[in-house]
Amino acid sequence: MLHSLRKLSFLGVLVVGFLFCSCSSTSTLQHPTTSATLWTQNAAEYQALTTMVYRAATSNLAMAIEDSYWTAYPAQENKQIRKLPPAIIVDVDEAVLDNSPFQARMIQQNSSYDPQQWNDWVMEAKANPVPGAVDFTQRAAKRRVAVFYLTNREAKVEDGTRENLNEFGFPLSEDEDRILSKNERDNWTSAKTQRRAYIAQNYRIIMLFGDDLNDFISAKNISQKERAHIVEENREKWGKLWCVLPNPVYGSWENALYNFDNSLSPAQIDSAKKARLNPKNN
Repeated sequence: MLHSLRKLSFLGVLVVGFLFCSCSSTSTLQHPTTSATLWTQNAAEYQALTTMVYRAATSNLAMAIEDSYWTAYPAQENKQIRKLPPAIIVDVDEAVLDNSPFQARMIQQNSSYDPQQWNDWVMEAKANPVPGAVDFTQRAAKRRVAVFYLTNREAKVEDGTRENLNEFGFPLSEDEDRILSKNERDNWTSAKTQRRAYIAQNYRIIMLFGDDLNDFISAKNISQKERAHIVEENREKWGKLWCVLPNPVYGSWENALYNFDNSLSPAQIDSAKKARLNPKNN
């Protein structure tokens, strides 16, 4: 009898252990950003794409500098900008710094984005550069092009951002603050509109780099149809004035799938995303 009980107890432990491992493994693999994060960290195609973006920008750099009417900022078109020194604007996250290790942590914890954990990650200053970004920004700086970093990282963690950029040789200025963070000034919201206008007062903006439509033009809380219209309307700018870096992990594209309705439950968001799947190619 005792032997039978011990046998049953042992089998129970095995079953519980198996279920625990299965659930743990399954929950990790089911995290919505697993495949996207794995692609960013492992796909040769990711490295090829970012390298291609920055090489194309490099090939246009001399022309952009020499053509004193060249501007990537629509508000500067047809204005007196010929005497302004050139500048480029780069987003930080997923445009020049790769934060996929932070996302990998979220997957391992089976958790979603947490602002405090994100700020802790920023202060670690451990993000690697996006392939191609260091070389391009250094080439631009050598041609006396000011490099501005527009980031929606909070101003309170700007020191971590500066340390991280400096570690890999991204050009920074000793005479001017060129890391423009969210809430650094009263009207510097996540929209980035005011910060672009701030730079445009003193510089001719020759190129914009980012991973989100809002890094180029205001596109907050607008429909997918409107977003597609913006892309089409500005088709001449893509790859020449506006340079997009790949980011399948997060961004306003995802929020647009459920019309930026933050009142929805996770299940409702899931349902809205599934409704956007198109098996008919129309």
